[in-house]
Amino acid sequence: MIRAGLNGDRANAVGVAEHANRSPDELVAMAREHVQPRGLTSMMGGRIALTDGMIHHQDIRRPLGMPREIPADRLVAALETAKTAPTISAAKRIKGLRLVATDLDWSTGDGPLVEGTGEALLMAIAGRRGIVAELSGPGAATLIDRIGG
Repeated sequence: MIRAGLNGDRANAVGVAEHANRSPDELVAMAREHVQPRGLTSMMGGRIALTDGMIHHQDIRRPLGMPREIPADRLVAALETAKTAPTISAAKRIKGLRLVATDLDWSTGDGPLVEGTGEALLMAIAGRRGIVAELSGPGAATLIDRIGG
């Protein structure tokens, strides 16, 4: 992250470039060696790694039509982390809106209401598109507009 100027996209690009020549077997072995978060992702009791992994997990599962029910305690921790994580840039996306999960005990903010499942709200907070049908309430159009569709 430091070499990438604290820019998440650049940090990912640096990591991809560093490991581009590794075989799939080498990449799997490396992933197995790094199951325990360390460095920046270990901060906040591992919630950064949990949130990042959960968002990217859903990035993969959703297009494949492979839904997963995320345990409520993990989802709440990810929602709380995502709303303030600098690399997610959620503050500007959710400013002036009240987000309320319809399937678990979680809400945040003030203003026009945006409702959806905790997982849909997490993806919206993270700026993921394609969730229009999963959000409702008077503030949903504002949030969807801020995401870009």
